[in-house]
Parts: sequence; C-alpha cells; structure tokens
Amino acid sequence: MDEPLEVRNVVLIGHSGAGKTTLVEALLAHAGAIPRPGRVEEGTTVTDHEEIEHRQQRSVGLALASLVHDGVKVNLLDAPGYADFVGDLRAGLRAADAALFVVSAVAGVDAGTRLLWEECAAVQMPRAVVVTRLDQARADFEGTVAVCQQAFGEGVVALYLPLHHDPTDAGNGVFEIRPFGATDQPAAVADPEEAGVGGLIGLLSEQVYDYSGEEREQRPAEPEHLPLIADARAALIEQVIAESEDETLLERYLAGEQIELKVLIDDLETAVARATLFPVLGASGLTGLGAGEILEVLVSAFPRPAEHQLPAVTTPTGDPAPPLTADPAGPLVAEVVKTATDPYVGRISLVRVFSGTLRPDTLLHVCGHGPADRPDAPEHTHDVDERAGHLAAPLGATLRPRESCPAGDICAVARLARAETGDTLSDPATPLLIEPWVLPPPLLPVADEAASRADEDKLGQALARVTAEDPTVRLERVSETHQTVLWTLGEAHVEVLLHRLAARHHVTVRTVPMRVPMRETFIAPGRGHGRHVKQSGGHGQYAVCDVEVTALGAGEGFRFVDKIVGGAVPHAFIASVEKGVRAQLDKGLLAGYPVVDVEVALVDGKTHPVDSSDQAFQIAGALALQDAATDRMGLLEPYSSVVALVPDDYVGAVLGDLAGRRGRVQGTAPGELSGWTEVAADVPDTELLRYAIDLRSLSHGTGSFRREHVGYEPMPLALAAKVPAR
Repeated sequence: MDEPLEVRNVVLIGHSGAGKTTLVEALLAHAGAIPRPGRVEEGTTVTDHEEIEHRQQRSVGLALASLVHDGVKVNLLDAPGYADFVGDLRAGLRAADAALFVVSAVAGVDAGTRLLWEECAAVQMPRAVVVTRLDQARADFEGTVAVCQQAFGEGVVALYLPLHHDPTDAGNGVFEIRPFGATDQPAAVADPEEAGVGGLIGLLSEQVYDYSGEEREQRPAEPEHLPLIADARAALIEQVIAESEDETLLERYLAGEQIELKVLIDDLETAVARATLFPVLGASGLTGLGAGEILEVLVSAFPRPAEHQLPAVTTPTGDPAPPLTADPAGPLVAEVVKTATDPYVGRISLVRVFSGTLRPDTLLHVCGHGPADRPDAPEHTHDVDERAGHLAAPLGATLRPRESCPAGDICAVARLARAETGDTLSDPATPLLIEPWVLPPPLLPVADEAASRADEDKLGQALARVTAEDPTVRLERVSETHQTVLWTLGEAHVEVLLHRLAARHHVTVRTVPMRVPMRETFIAPGRGHGRHVKQSGGHGQYAVCDVEVTALGAGEGFRFVDKIVGGAVPHAFIASVEKGVRAQLDKGLLAGYPVVDVEVALVDGKTHPVDSSDQAFQIAGALALQDAATDRMGLLEPYSSVVALVPDDYVGAVLGDLAGRRGRVQGTAPGELSGWTEVAADVPDTELLRYAIDLRSLSHGTGSFRREHVGYEPMPLALAAKVPAR
C-alpha cells in the first residue's frame, strides 16, 4: 500500500502515570492499526496491542507508533514521564512538529510538565492538552482545565465537555452534563461505563460523540444540553475570534451575528498551528473515549513538517550551510533520535528525515558531536561513511518493512553500526551536521564493576554500546581511584542501564561504593631522614638524605629546592632524590592520593664512593619524605560550585539541606521562570554523591542543579580519619 502523502509528527508529554501509553493504544485502536483492547483477532495468539504493552514493560524510553487517519499518517512519539529519561523526551521534541500534553484528571499538572510547556513555548511548538483518566472516580475535568489554564497561561481553552450517562437511564443513550468532581459521584468504579463516562459534546459543532456503544456515534446535541454549554461555548468562540486574522469577526460577533461554523473551525485550526491557541480535550484510554476527536485535532490543526521550523545545520567543520526545507527531492539530511539494540536484529536507529528521501542500502555520511561533548566517544564513530540497512516502521515488537522514508517522516533503520543518538545522516558528497538538542548533564555517579571474570572481558564493549544508545550517560574511568563510573540522571536511570547490560549484552554488573578522588598535603612543616643501606655481597646500595617539607598555597603545586652545601650529596644524585620524592608524592603519604602544594628542600645527605647509585638515592628520597609526613598530613577534598533551580516553595528546605552538607551558600537569585529561584553554594564533592536524588526528593521531583569543579579545600580531620586508603 502506498504511504500517505501527508504526515504529522506528534510527541506525547506528561508525567508518569498520566496515561500516555494507554492513550496511544486507544488512538491506534480507533484508527484500526491494532485491535481494540481486550479483543484478539481470530487465529492469533498475541495481538499488536499486547506486544506494545509488553514492550513498554521491557524497556523505558521513546517509542514510536504510526497510524493513518483520514488519509494522513500520524507518527505518535510516546516520551517517558520519568525525569530520569529526559534525554528520550528531548529527542521526541526534536523529532516532532507538535506536542500533545497528557494530564491526568486525578493528579493534575506537575512542575516538570510546566517547565516542558515553557520549553515548547520558547520554540513556538504547537500544543494541545488531553485530560485523561476520565473513567476514574475522583476525575475532575473542569477542575483540571482550570489548573491547566493557570499553569500554562493564556490560550488554553476547552474544545469539548464530557457527558455522563443519566444515572436513572444509563445505557439508553441519555446523557447529562455535570462536573466530574460532583459529590453524588460513586466512591469506587468497577466498570468505567457504569461510572457514566459515555461521550463528549463539541462546543463549536454542538454535536454529541457517543462512546457508550460498540462504535462511536455522532448526533446533534439535545436541546436541553445547549443552555448548559452556552458559557463554555462563548468562551471558546471569543478565544478563536481573538486569534483570527479577520478583524471584522469580533464586530460581527458583538453585534449578535452567528459566525459560520466553518469559519470558526478554520480560524481555530490556524491558531493551533501558529501556537497561539491550545485546545483541551477529554479522553479515557481504557474506554477509547475522545480518540476520534483527538485524531481530528492532530490531523486538521497540527502543522505539516514543512510548516514547522527545522533545526539549523552547518558543515562538519562548522561553516554555515543553507537552511533545511522539508523537500523529499532535496539533499538528504536526517538525524538519529534514538538508538537501541535488538538481540536478533542488532542495532536499530530511529531516524527523523528532515530533507531528501532515505532509502535502504544508501551510502550515508555519519557525523556527530561526540568527540567534543563526550570524551569517551571515539572520534572515528562520528565522521564516517556507512551504508544503511533495511527501513522499517515500528509498531510494538513488529518492524514493518518500508521502501523509503521521505522528508518529514520517521522510520527505523537497521545496521547503522557507527551511528549514535544525536548523529546526523547526510549525503557523503555534501556532508552536514545538525545542531544538537540540549541535554541535561548526568549528575548521579555510580561506580560499577563486573561480577565475574567472564563479565569483565565483555564489560568494556557493553559499556561503549550503552553510552552510544543513551547520550545522557557519561562513562568515566578514574585512574586515581581505579574505578569505572557511570554518570546518570537518577536511580531509575541506573536500574534501566543495569538491566540493559544484563538483558541485551549479557553482562552482570554490580555497583560498589563510590570513592571521591582526594588530594593530600602537609598541614605542618616537617623534617625527614631517609637512609637506604643494603649490603648482601658484591655491589651494595648506599644513600642517605635529609629533607625539609613546607606547605605551599592552594594551587601552587610542587617545588623542589636544592640546599646542599659542601657537596654532601653529589650533583648527579640530587636529581635522583627529586625523582624519588616525585614518585612518592604521586603514590600518596596518608590514604594513597597524590600530594600537592608542597615544597621539598634537600638539606643534607651522605654518599658512598662505590655503593651510591641513582636508584639508591631515589629510594632514600622517598623514605625521607615518608618520615617527614608522620602526623603532619591532611586530606584535601574537591569542592564544586552548585546552582540549584527549585520552585520558591522549596527554597528554605534546599538551603537547610545545603548547610547540612557543609555547603557555603553564595546567594539566591530569581530563576528565568516566575516562581522559581536559583540557589548557589560551594559544596564538597563527597556530599554531592546522591544530591541528584535528594534534591528531587526535597522539591517533590521538580528541582534540578548544575555543578562545576572549583578546587580543593582541607577536609575536617574527623572526617578525613574515616576515609579508607585506596
């Protein structure tokens, strides 16, 4: 079957539990892409619906499902709701041309969803709101709409109102309009249909959309309904007219003239596409309520790919390039928005095509930002030519083959072994590079090690694959502590990464306590004596030296001073003493960490005309330094400048928590968004190991922070005594 000529790319956004995945299934079922939930086609054992559900249970991340409605292909990008997987959410925003905000009628709007709304507003992305879970006992549609209007600002307006079965005549197609939070509503719901959730009424069309039967039915509203929706309808019409380009509409409306329905609908769709009006719809993923109306908005009001602003491009060397146009006949430019590994198919890349047409077996230039932003990424993986494998349209666990993927569409590409998430695919003759999307830095470190020798042999390659799949993961091998550290976004992120390592790459990894790289220094001047004398027959070893050690200022490093008088140590061996001292400084004198900010002066020594040697004086120099260090050493711990961004309500809790972490608060400042505050403090790195988790808990999941290393400072002796030697 030929692909539809028109495409809509929509990302679903909302906090975990809002019902995004269930809503996607309801939309697919309404369009006939999968059977309705609970129905299994004859002769099948596992439906596509079940496959989608199973896939969601197996993995957390961006998922793509496509349907066709009224001849238009709709790509639905289901973004994860957990804050730990914001990288997949940002990828969904890049791949989409419009956003569908999913809000629970029970839980309302969280602060994270508000931030994402502002993020979409900054790039003028068209948006609509779907209030889900209308089948729940405590659902409150009108209250949720009011919360959305308060949280998201002007332009948010209801497009439909929910209809309930008449409790005295349920099942006979008789509806009433009442708030979902009414006090006479049943306290528990066993069957959504018995709860009275039966349909919607269109405020513009004044049509009833009945979902109480097997199929959706449409009919004119009952006369008694019209007065009940009059106020809501007037508010919607006034909002549409305010956004209309026809300046005469307002005068005609105020004069009492009835504005034609087609004019209102056309102006509504234009305002939605321009991101100046944001319709609110109601839905229930379990019953399919509202699926038809949502699809109408997606197809009719959301913009085509050519109407949405495309990302900027440059040449791989950073030179300017002509702006992209969504022309299937133009130069090929696409972007990898997600990378996954299938145990049977291999690496699968989810690709959004911005220009040109992608076809199987096409030679592509793969270029990315990895070498600059990800030190662990080998450069050769980001500037190579590679041939694309098969193209497919994913739906659940099924990959349906495709012959091509034109500009504006999204597909899965097999066997792109070198391409990573965020990489640009283009024509090798004219390679281009798309500007990267913004990703939060991973700030939760987790030290890990292989569970067995067999796992250790496979761990390096497995970790490289995991970091290629997820750009929000940073891999660091800390030489000072001999640990492999994964920098992640949160506990759920860690859990998923460890599961992927075990399930996909067959590597069992266990986490171990994280050790912060320290520094050592002298806290008091010292004098040391080093004597290395060994005689075991034949040529012996003889070297004696005395050193004086004093502390330097922070950041001054190491200084060696020759204070030998009268040739007590021959000039040839002075360099040997310095070499031995430097080697011992690198090994550490207290807990095995490098010693910094000290001056070592060689003041005296003895030699033997036969047995003295370079090696002997190196050993003697190290012994003298060890002697000088007795009871005179302290630890320096790394400090970071931390800026936490939290809602105003949590500033007090954050300040108290930072004080408990030995942090020095530098001040507070208003955030870019109203109602948010930035708190700046200098905090020891040892107190920041779990700060990504603790800050999220303190701020009820809303807070975030950034950090920057600022130097080393003395650790209190009581704490330093508890630091184990490495």
